[in-house]
Amino acid sequence: MPTILSLFDLTGKTALITGCDKGIGKAYAVALAEAGADIIGASRSLEKGSEVEKQITSLRRKFTAYKVDLSGRNDLYIFIQKVKEENSTIDILVNNAGTIMRKPAVEHPDEYWDKVIDVNLNAQFILAREFGKDMIERGNGKIVFTCSMLSYQGGINVPGYTASKSAVAGLVKALANEWAGKGVNVNGIAPGYIATDNTQALREDAVRSKSILERIPANRWGTPGDLKGAIVFLCSDASAYVNGTILNVDGGWMAR
Repeated sequence: MPTILSLFDLTGKTALITGCDKGIGKAYAVALAEAGADIIGASRSLEKGSEVEKQITSLRRKFTAYKVDLSGRNDLYIFIQKVKEENSTIDILVNNAGTIMRKPAVEHPDEYWDKVIDVNLNAQFILAREFGKDMIERGNGKIVFTCSMLSYQGGINVPGYTASKSAVAGLVKALANEWAGKGVNVNGIAPGYIATDNTQALREDAVRSKSILERIPANRWGTPGDLKGAIVFLCSDASAYVNGTILNVDGGWMAR
């Protein structure tokens, strides 16, 4: 029987992580590299020699960077083909890239809605389908989606984001139902209120920030580093019998 720590070892695995140049995605990439995985990073703004690349290579892990705009369907398919041609096996897919656009529903324009749904939902499904079929053929693989507290709640002034993250939570369960018996674990992580670019507007709003902190039992905003344990768990053999689960990393927000 393997030891408990060996179950978390990702040596020899390759993980594709979208939106890995900063914030939560960067923390995911570093965590998986620390556990032994090589990293393929993809982001709209990712450049060669980035800070995340330096951190990964300092761990003596391989880092391959791709620049892609996930809101463009043609660009997305070109990216998928290129990744498959240039890399042998994708063992782990982390669907993390996302965007948020804030306006009240009555002022929320079509272009806001379309872009958020394209990046947060459509691209996520296409990536999962295209890399998932290879995992199914091999009989093993891990797919993790970044969900949200707004996979459960409505939020304020972010109707497109809420719709997309609610749909992603459903997608986690739908894919798990189809693929768990084929050796592919599909799960999600729902970060709570984490100090990233996406939450900067909330943290700078004294009223909203105060009300948020008052509800969090841990009494603080989370950091991207708070998610490192969760991502390693769900991408490793330690979660072999975990399917269709959304793991909240929220300081107790959903327990309140």
